[in-house]
Amino acid sequence: MKYISTRGAAPELSFEQAMLTGLARDGGLYLPESVPSLSHAQIAAMAGQSYEEIAFTVMKPFIGDTFTDAEFKTLIAQAYAGFGHDARAPLKQLAPNHFLLELFHGPTLAFKDFAMQLIGQLFQASLGRSGERVTIVGATSGDTGSAAIEAFRGLSNVDVFILFPHGRVSEVQRRQMTTAADANVHALAVDGDFDTCQGLLKDMFNDFEFRDRVRLAGVNSINWARVLAQVVYYFSSAVSLGAPHRKVSFTVPTGNFGDIFAGYIARQMGLPIEKLVIATNQNDILHRCLTTGVYQTDKVHPSISPSMDIQVSSNFERALFDAYGREGAAVAQVMDELKSTGAFTVSQGALQALREVFTSGRVSEAETSASIKTTLAQSAELLCPHSAVGTAVAVDHLGATPMITLATAHPAKFPDAVEAATGIRPALPPRMADLFEREERVTRMTGDLAALQALILERTGA
Repeated sequence: MKYISTRGAAPELSFEQAMLTGLARDGGLYLPESVPSLSHAQIAAMAGQSYEEIAFTVMKPFIGDTFTDAEFKTLIAQAYAGFGHDARAPLKQLAPNHFLLELFHGPTLAFKDFAMQLIGQLFQASLGRSGERVTIVGATSGDTGSAAIEAFRGLSNVDVFILFPHGRVSEVQRRQMTTAADANVHALAVDGDFDTCQGLLKDMFNDFEFRDRVRLAGVNSINWARVLAQVVYYFSSAVSLGAPHRKVSFTVPTGNFGDIFAGYIARQMGLPIEKLVIATNQNDILHRCLTTGVYQTDKVHPSISPSMDIQVSSNFERALFDAYGREGAAVAQVMDELKSTGAFTVSQGALQALREVFTSGRVSEAETSASIKTTLAQSAELLCPHSAVGTAVAVDHLGATPMITLATAHPAKFPDAVEAATGIRPALPPRMADLFEREERVTRMTGDLAALQALILERTGA
């Protein structure tokens, strides 16, 4: 299995190389040169299997000979052993033909754990063989950072630097990042928004001298392995509702497009997905793009669903690559337009291709709060605001096909928003009960690239 860049000007890599590289050297994102398909019989055989068994079947075709079957099964088992629910990603019914996929039973209470816990195992195994050391730098709107820290903390061959927007994450999210005591973990509060952090990350990857000097690796959803791990729960949940013998649909609250792109890959692999519904909050660039054909960045408006407060959705580039017939030059051109002007227009053919797979919806702050309140009253389910964005949009797309809405985080990660909507302040699980008593370690940074690179060089000794 070879991996190619969405911009067509970077060398082909193996799975292991693409995983450790993250962003391609031409600025693009890696994708498999072809997506393997699973047969009707292979998907049907998943019924009754454990999450780990399904994960092996779904991911194995993508990893080539990077790990033996026995090694890969062991790494998968280790990745999910610490989850707080035996089903890993259990389904709950909200209403007739509407189901909630709970993705918050991992160690940091967010869906990012499904990918990050596995990536931690894969990196450790790979680096253990080579003896190399890497510097992981991640940008987060809230959940990726804590998941990455939890996955890589204490490892001897990895330094982890997490950039998050100062004052724009919840207090629980912040403390999950800043209270790690391990010496290899560095939490950096950056003045600006998530797009500021993500821009710094991409600039570091595009500075090849710096990139090579510190052995830079990325664990944001620009990393293909992140997307691949998230494909699994589309299969596990769909099979629970009768796939492949009947179709299912998914609504995904998303900001950076990685989670819903995983659903797109599942669909390409043969999972009978009827609709993939993009749910956005007031930062609705993806909804506007699908509606108008124009991808136009705007000011990021802080919301009660901060992990979705994004204007530049990195993984959308992967969808554009397929929509433009896998023409890397065409993708590079629109990405250059975006960087220079803050906007681009999707070609008519590419827009039609996107609309054949994706639909979308947008909800306001008031509608998000109302969705939290209504879902609790009608289904006895307490939602985080991101999950509530999903359920609010899903209601407008319900039909004869079962709809699965992804619940991306535990409500206790956003207690203020949940309490304002319901009067109930959700409690953290017992293992996190002392979170607010732990000492914080954090460095405040401006959005200056040179200052950030100097800090990383100093702390890694590179």
